[in-house]
Amino acid sequence: MRWVPAPGEADGMRTLFAVPALVLAVTAAAPVLPAGAAQARAAEVGVRLELPRPTGALPVGTTSFALRDDARADPWVPAERRHLMVTMWYPAHVRTGMPTPYLSQAESAALTAEFGVAPSDALTRVRTNSLADARPLGRRAPLVVLSPGFRMPRATLSSLAEELASRGYAVAGIGHDHEAVATTFPDGRTTGCAACAHPDPDRIAAGRAADVSFVLDRLTGPRPVWGGGRLIDAGRIALAGHSAGGNTVVPAMHADPRIGAGVTMDGISGVSAVGADRPYLMLGAPENAPGSPFWDRAWAASTDWKRWLTFDAGQHYSFSDVVLLADQFDHDPGEPLTGARGVEITRAYVAAFVDHHLRGCTEPLFDGPSARYPEARYWRP
Repeated sequence: MRWVPAPGEADGMRTLFAVPALVLAVTAAAPVLPAGAAQARAAEVGVRLELPRPTGALPVGTTSFALRDDARADPWVPAERRHLMVTMWYPAHVRTGMPTPYLSQAESAALTAEFGVAPSDALTRVRTNSLADARPLGRRAPLVVLSPGFRMPRATLSSLAEELASRGYAVAGIGHDHEAVATTFPDGRTTGCAACAHPDPDRIAAGRAADVSFVLDRLTGPRPVWGGGRLIDAGRIALAGHSAGGNTVVPAMHADPRIGAGVTMDGISGVSAVGADRPYLMLGAPENAPGSPFWDRAWAASTDWKRWLTFDAGQHYSFSDVVLLADQFDHDPGEPLTGARGVEITRAYVAAFVDHHLRGCTEPLFDGPSARYPEARYWRP
């Protein structure tokens, strides 16, 4: 289930814009099974896809809404203003309400059609651990903003978002319009990936950095767009991103002083190799150990608290829900680091990072290698 770059492909591009079909097709089987066999197997076993339960004590609610930035043209469709979808995950008052859908019908159909797997609605039926429009707990909360990988819906970071919300964080997942294979808006329209025709990491990172600042304006301003917005502690904000979202973290931190800490999950190229001047956690697949030019430069240029870890046997999508769901479908993970284990380790380190830097908690997990997570390899070049 690994993606192999084309000969001569630039090092920084491989993790930002890779499209590993067998990984992204989360309803497909492991590589040994062709799509037709995978579909037959699904029909036979009645696969049920689900996210791991959060470990925090609090129920999790969600709500989603659209935003429009009238001050900016869309970078991919200049005739439009910039539109975004945002999903909020947050601590809920009580565990009541309907489970949050994972993807819309149109989003699920777009992903399954792209990779030739069926049924087209499979990703609408992923069991989540959050409740749609549940009442917020009413407790002051730090904010973590999440930016997904290129081509990926924001829902693919749901396991991480649910974990953080169960621990008392407000979490905002951004759907960057025209940068995912499909994005469904409340009025029913679904947009595709206009950016996929000519992906450019610097252009994507610059646009997403502006997206993040705009979302922060709307969530923490005097009239927050979200009903629970007044519960957000605007003095405690972190940004975490996967792949192209991870490549956005440093540019966004440089552009917006409100972001107090950042996490990249397997996403650094030239634009983010300038490093961070605030706490910065670098999580990567094994190929992003020391010797990876952009990662070496990012580490050397980062001047505040910093840690660099890679996950042994990890894949580019081990940091999101993608491999997790693919493994569940096949029931026979083909890699030493399963999707569930990748998500577990990611959640542990990201949660420890934001606990340390947004809440001031002592976190021995960052003192060095952990017996609990031996796959997490520390680097101090």
